[in-house]
Amino acid sequence: MEHLSPIVKFSWGDLDLAAIIMILVTSIVAFVLARLAVRNLSVENPGKLQNFMEWVVEFVSNIIGTATDFKRGRVYLSLGLALILYIFIGNMLGLPFNFITEAHGHATFLGMDLYMNGQEEAEFAWWKSPTADASMTMALALTVIVLSHIQGFRHNRKHYLKHYFEPWPFFLPINLIETVAKPLTLGLRLFGNIYAGEVMISVILGMGWVGIPALLVWQGFSIFVGAIQAFVFTMLTMVYIGQASIHEEGH
Repeated sequence: MEHLSPIVKFSWGDLDLAAIIMILVTSIVAFVLARLAVRNLSVENPGKLQNFMEWVVEFVSNIIGTATDFKRGRVYLSLGLALILYIFIGNMLGLPFNFITEAHGHATFLGMDLYMNGQEEAEFAWWKSPTADASMTMALALTVIVLSHIQGFRHNRKHYLKHYFEPWPFFLPINLIETVAKPLTLGLRLFGNIYAGEVMISVILGMGWVGIPALLVWQGFSIFVGAIQAFVFTMLTMVYIGQASIHEEGH
């Protein structure tokens, strides 16, 4: 039986309850991890979590230094840390297990009717990676792209406006298409990789005990993919911000 998302339909649109729950769970996990890492800071005897967080800070600093001038881009270090931690944690949450509920004839959650797609019986999947939802990844992509444009207009206005007409003025339509394409490619790349990984896990689980070895291998590969996608998203964010607000030459 196909697993449905617990969706509540309103006149203004659909609300995916699983996505909202997992966004909250990811936010809480990321906040708790960051809070624990700085709770007992020590120079002489740092804990394992502090060492890990220091490594993450250095890693993100290197990303910024690779993407743009670090002296001017270091103000975005907190943004980079938040993105890479949040996205990596979100990517990992759908791997360990799943939580399925069954419904017959009618399904509700806190008094709200769940959409059953015309089926008499349905199974709802409540636990998944929030980044396996296109709305979530597109919201992240739009946020960082809008931020890059705002920072470009504020801090490097002349270059920011000029680059739309480079190398020649008639390239304006192409540069505008590129601007529109950036959030699409940024958000859909993350969504496609994580969603495909979770679909593959569902297929392997359907194989029963025969698929256990393949499941272990695929989950290991999924951890690698999740880490790479968090890195790529953060790197491209810093590149886009650097191009708009820091770099003086055209791109």
